[in-house]
Amino acid sequence: MANRLNFYTAGESHGRQLTAVLTGLPAGLPVDVSRVDSELARRQGGYGRGRRMQIEGDCALITSGIRHGRALGTPLALSIENRDWPNWEQEMSVTPPAPEFVSQRTVSVPRPGHADLAGAAKFGHRDMRNVLERASARQTAASVAVGAICRQLLEQFDIEVVSCVVNIAGIRAAGGLRSDEQFWTRVENSDVRCGDEEAAQRMREAIDEAARKGDTVGGEFEVYARGLPPGLGSTAMWQERLDSRLAAAVMGIPAIKSVEIGLGKAVADRPGSQVHDPIAVDRSNRRWPFVRPTNNAGGIEGGISNGEPIVVRAAMKPIPTLTQPLPSVKLPDLEPQPAHAERSDVCAVPAASVVGEAMVIFVLAQAMREKFGGDSLEDMKAAWTSYWQRLQELWQQGEEV
Repeated sequence: MANRLNFYTAGESHGRQLTAVLTGLPAGLPVDVSRVDSELARRQGGYGRGRRMQIEGDCALITSGIRHGRALGTPLALSIENRDWPNWEQEMSVTPPAPEFVSQRTVSVPRPGHADLAGAAKFGHRDMRNVLERASARQTAASVAVGAICRQLLEQFDIEVVSCVVNIAGIRAAGGLRSDEQFWTRVENSDVRCGDEEAAQRMREAIDEAARKGDTVGGEFEVYARGLPPGLGSTAMWQERLDSRLAAAVMGIPAIKSVEIGLGKAVADRPGSQVHDPIAVDRSNRRWPFVRPTNNAGGIEGGISNGEPIVVRAAMKPIPTLTQPLPSVKLPDLEPQPAHAERSDVCAVPAASVVGEAMVIFVLAQAMREKFGGDSLEDMKAAWTSYWQRLQELWQQGEEV
């Protein structure tokens, strides 16, 4: 389907480049290419990042799908160069190496918590370098680039998506007022992406302590989307439910182990009267007169957006590569040996929040394309206007009755 937004990525952590192909952008969408690089820079930041981020300076090269700053309605292709590639050119060569080449980077000792061992079993690789190169979170740079393009589509409809870190190493930030612009300014100025400055300092100290011990730490981030219309998603099929799609997209980020919408697992501990959001009417809003004093549902009821802000929360495990490695075994002789150590981060939760933001953006943009269709941005906006008019007429009819 021409208006079905979708994307694919390719590339290895130490290969020549990362590649992404995005389909379904409406023709005529203005695209500021420089904003893609800005989003990539946000992903590379964060307290506790490793040396790889000092090597890479990610920039996206868009090679198709845009002409003179506007989408053509055809597939958009982009690439992100891996600047570390010259140091890995022989190791990661697409063609067979020279007969005299001997790999110095073969991985034969799997890391607990990584895809090394399971991937070797699945694909039949003896050298687990073949697994970890794609399983690496390096691939998320391509996802962030796609999210940067899709963000510009959502902005055409005044939809905003932001994210923040709410927990690192068990240190939880105080709840900030998400409608407060100063809160989000503090988040963007924070190297741990936390709006609670006191908690942010304690998070940095926890990261430093983990680094001293050769350990790593995880945490949680929250993505917040506002300005969405009611009616995105569906109750019809499980794969059409907006919450299931958001959960799958965020869960697909490396190292994410749980995803929550709204209250999340806390709904299990409360009675229904303290979980479900009461419905009231604000007659001054002719387009969508329904208001909620709470948003425990996280903006989604029955798999469909209900007009409230969408709130997605995710938990990231600590990075599995430790400078003080856990016990493992060497393959194929199965002898005990410390796990393989690869260059890595101590904490990547701030970066993961940017990646989570991009994946939520993509799912919401995809749902918008499905709901409002059209081959061009003009068609999509016309359908958007018609939809709101229909809702307004519906409420007016209710008043007349």
